[in-house]
Amino acid sequence: MATSHRTWSVDLPAEFGHADVSSAIEELVRDSGVTTGVAVVSLVGSTGAVTTIEHEPGALADLHRALETLSPRGADYHHDARWGDGNGFSHVRSAVLKTSISIPVTDRTLQLGTWQQIVVLNLDNRARSRQIVAVVIGE
Repeated sequence: MATSHRTWSVDLPAEFGHADVSSAIEELVRDSGVTTGVAVVSLVGSTGAVTTIEHEPGALADLHRALETLSPRGADYHHDARWGDGNGFSHVRSAVLKTSISIPVTDRTLQLGTWQQIVVLNLDNRARSRQIVAVVIGE
């Protein structure tokens, strides 16, 4: 069993800052020596997310609009009443999207579709430096 990992940070703007981290994960897979296994990608924190989507302006705008419909900024959140930080919406969005994903690795390649990229999101109401942890495990 082989394992490899990498941790790094990405500075992202507030409320829907995003970055495509696919190439960093693909590089980790190549360097890991894993032929068959899994890559796990996690964004540390409760107001961010990691997902797969086509990293292009239209798809990203559609996702942002869907999140705004699901958990709008400015709505009444119990979290905001307790802490007064105005980011209750970002906690809900993070919980819905999740903070980690697993992607199969076969033939030393991430199994992603042609238009599928790994994207990290800052959903908080302020710019954040987001820590990303990726682990590749397999044979």
